[in-house]
Amino acid sequence: MTAVTAVTDRTDHDGGEEDAHARVQHDDHDTRDGRTERAREETGAETGAGRGEETGKGKAEETKQEGSHDWDDGLIARRAADDQAAGAEIGPMGARTTTSLAHDGPLRSRLDALRELVGVSRARLDNRTLAEAGRVLEEAAARRRLSGQHTVVALAGATGSGKSTLFNALTGAALSDTGVRRPTTAAPIVCSWSDGAAPLIDRLGVPGRLRRRPVEGVDGDSPLRGLVLVDLPDHDSAAVQHREQVDRILALVDAVIWVVDPEKYADAVLHERYLRPLAGHAEVMFVVLNQVDRLPGEAAHQVLDDLRRLLDEDGVALGEYGEPGAAVHAVSALTGDGVGELREALGRFVAERGAPARRLSADLEAAARRLRPAYAAGGPAGLGEEARDDFTARLADAVGATAAGEAAERAWLRHAGRACGTPWLRLWRWLQDRRDPPTGRLPVPAPEDEEATARQRVEQAVRVLSERAATGLPEPWAVAVREAALRGSQGLPEALDELAARAGRPQARPPRPGWWPLAVLVQAAMTVLQVLGGIWLVGQIVGVLPPNLGVPALLMATGIVGGPVVEWGSRLAARGPARRYGLEAERRLREAAAGCGRTRVLEPVTAELLRYQEVREQYGRVVGAPTVVR
Repeated sequence: MTAVTAVTDRTDHDGGEEDAHARVQHDDHDTRDGRTERAREETGAETGAGRGEETGKGKAEETKQEGSHDWDDGLIARRAADDQAAGAEIGPMGARTTTSLAHDGPLRSRLDALRELVGVSRARLDNRTLAEAGRVLEEAAARRRLSGQHTVVALAGATGSGKSTLFNALTGAALSDTGVRRPTTAAPIVCSWSDGAAPLIDRLGVPGRLRRRPVEGVDGDSPLRGLVLVDLPDHDSAAVQHREQVDRILALVDAVIWVVDPEKYADAVLHERYLRPLAGHAEVMFVVLNQVDRLPGEAAHQVLDDLRRLLDEDGVALGEYGEPGAAVHAVSALTGDGVGELREALGRFVAERGAPARRLSADLEAAARRLRPAYAAGGPAGLGEEARDDFTARLADAVGATAAGEAAERAWLRHAGRACGTPWLRLWRWLQDRRDPPTGRLPVPAPEDEEATARQRVEQAVRVLSERAATGLPEPWAVAVREAALRGSQGLPEALDELAARAGRPQARPPRPGWWPLAVLVQAAMTVLQVLGGIWLVGQIVGVLPPNLGVPALLMATGIVGGPVVEWGSRLAARGPARRYGLEAERRLREAAAGCGRTRVLEPVTAELLRYQEVREQYGRVVGAPTVVR
C-alpha cells in the first residue's frame, strides 16, 4: 500500500495555498536550482517527507510552514503568474506542453453546429426544450478552458456498496471515512495524483479541506498521474442534499465508476435513474462489483454474469473483446482482490487523455436525442407542386375566374354581333339592353354576398394548404407553419373580392379581328340593297318609276337574306377569337389571384419550411449525419 498524506488547507481564509504548494512540488521535480531546494525544505512538512522524524522537528517545520506566507506571496505567486501567462502545463518529465482537450476536431464542429442550432431555434422552441443543449454547450466551454491533462473520475454507488473503502484502496490510505454508520460520506472528497487540477476541483465545488493527494503523485512516476478521483455521497442517501450533490457532480466529471455490491447490484433506483439514462455514456463508465469476498465459490461469476445481463438490458454497451463500452470489474476493496487490475485499467484510461472528449461527445449525443422530436420529421416535409396548384385553383374559384372568363367571351361575341349584325337586329338588341343588363358582364354582387362567399372559400383554401404544409413536421414547426398561413390569410378575402369587383366592371371594347371591316362593309352593302330595292318598289307604287318588280324585288331579297347570312357567318368566325379572349381574361384573373395568395400566404409558409429545412440540416450536422435527418 502506498503511503498517502492528506493535504488540506491550513487556514479557511487562504484558499490558494494548496495551488501554491502544488506548484512548489512540481518545481522540485523539474528544476534543481537553489530556490526550489529552499521550497522543498520549507514545504517538507506537507509532503510527508518528515513523517518518520521526531516530534520536535515536525513541530518546528510546521511552524516554519505556517510562517512562510510572505515567501509564498513572492516566489510562488510570481511563478503562478508566469505559468498562467504562458498558458502551459508542466509535463511528466518537466517539459512544458500546451493544455488542450481532444475535442478540437469533429466534436468541435458538432458543438459549433449545436450552438448555431440553438441560436436559430430560440424563436420556435421554448427554453425548456433547449435547456439540455444549452447546458451541454456551457459545460463544454467550461471544460475546454480547463486542463486537458487531467481526468476527473467519480466513485458513485448506493449505501453500503463500499465506495469509500474502494477509494481508500485506490489511493493507498484511509482518506475517506468508512464504517457502519449510514450515510458515511456526507460530502465529496477529492484525491488528485498530479498538480494543476485545482481549477477542475474548484469547478466541482469541493472545498480545500476535502482535497487529498497521494505521495506517489509528486514524483510523476505514478501510472495514475493525471487522475482526479472523487468519492461521492450515496446516490440513494436519505439526505436530500447528498443526492443533489451526486447529481450535480455526475454532470461535471469526465467519467464515473459505479460501485455495486452483491446485495444491491440489481437495485431499481440505480438502473432506472442512472444507468439506463446514461447508457450512451458507456465509454466513460466503469461498473465495479465490490465485496466479492462475501460470495462463496462460483457465486461471484454468477453475480457478475447477471450484472452484465442487467447492463445489457439497460442498453449499456460492455467494453469486452476490444469493443468500446463500459468496463466491468469484480473486486474486494477490503482484501485487495482485483484492485490492482482496476488500477491498471484506470491508469490506461487516464493515460489516453480522451475521457473529457468522450464525455462531451456522449452528452452531445444525449442532447441530440432529446432534441430529435423537435427536428426529425415524420415524413417528407415541404409543399409539392400539386399542393400549390390546388391552393391557387381554390383561390381562382373563390374569385370567380371561370365565370369572369365566360363573361368576357360573351362580351366579345356580343360586340361582334353588334358590329356585324343587321341594323334591325342591332335596334332590337338596343331596346333589349334598355330593359335588362347585358349578359356579357358580371353583375357586382352585394357586399354581404361577397364576404360570405369569398371568405369561406379562402379560409378553406388556406386551411387545406396549411395542413398539407404541416404534415410530417415536428409539432413546433407545424404550429409555426399554421400560424404563418393564418397571418397571411388576414385581408386575403378582401383583396380577392377587389380583384373580382374589377373584373366585373365595364371593360373597354374588345379588339377587332382583321375580317371585321370586310364583314361590316358587306353588311352595309346588304342594307343598301334592301333600302335601294325598297325605294324602287315604293317609286313604282306611287307611279314615279316605271313598273318593273323583278329588279327591286331581287335587290330587297338579296339584302334581306344576305344580312342575316353575313351575321351568321360573322358569329361562326367570332367563336374562336371570343373563346381565346375569354380564356385570356380568365388567365389574367387566375394569375392575379395566385399572385395575391402567393405574396400573402405561400411565401410566408415557404419561408417557414425553408427555415425548418435549414435547422434540420443543422441538426444533421449535430448528430454527425451528412444527410438530412427524417
